[in-house]
Amino acid sequence: MTRTVIPTPRPAADGKAKHLLDELSRPGPLTVLRGDLGMSGTAGVIYAPEEGLGLPAVAFGHDWLQPAARYAWFLRHLASWGIVAAAPDGHRGPLPSHAGFAADLRTTLDVVAGVRLGDGRISVDSRRTALAGHGIGAGAAIVAAAGQGRISAVVTLAPSQTRPSAVDAARTITVPALHLAAGKDQMAPPAGHAEPIAEVWAGPCVLRTLPKASHTAFLEGRHWSDLLLPGDSDGKVRRLTRALVTAFLLHHLADEDRVDPLLTGKVSGTSVIIRN
Repeated sequence: MTRTVIPTPRPAADGKAKHLLDELSRPGPLTVLRGDLGMSGTAGVIYAPEEGLGLPAVAFGHDWLQPAARYAWFLRHLASWGIVAAAPDGHRGPLPSHAGFAADLRTTLDVVAGVRLGDGRISVDSRRTALAGHGIGAGAAIVAAAGQGRISAVVTLAPSQTRPSAVDAARTITVPALHLAAGKDQMAPPAGHAEPIAEVWAGPCVLRTLPKASHTAFLEGRHWSDLLLPGDSDGKVRRLTRALVTAFLLHHLADEDRVDPLLTGKVSGTSVIIRN
């Protein structure tokens, strides 16, 4: 099987984080296609590069009440850098099943890794996959990761506690994790959610706080739930998130070491709370 070479950033010679931040916050060089997860029996969307074999992939879980469409900015961006990104769109009611959501995330990874996409021009390497999410979707991703032995990384944005417990699941997960916490989060304050998860994470883990971010800063566009939830969408937070997550996934899924300054180093607008 041939394999597409993942495009990598080319920062200035000094390799400082600010150059990588600027590079990775912008779309990558690849043309992106949008598809539908409906073929698997699970509603949702897929964003992928126009072509490529043996690509890395991530399954992403939305937050409480949110449609997957509010994360198109994130999924499309990852795909432009060579990472297939899929998001199931179920469990959007007021009382979602966190266990069911975790199962949907595992199914999503199985689907994108098990079939050829884009008329056969796109395939995923099942050994280079990750789970990610925002809010309860992040908690569900952690629960899913505890039962998914083949994944290589986990990413969470303002993670919320879930039932089954995301903290209990974190104790069993040995793959690397990046947790982004929102400093002004009124729905899932870091001290009661992201920090306990990071403290017990069994593998390598970085908890990076975005002090000016609210829980809803990661969302794009408008939705009726905005009337219920505190905080606002924030383009600066999304810019930081694009760069930090893209660097983390390129490093752990595509063996790209030139992005390392963004993994644990000092990044303006963020602070590293836990590193192990």
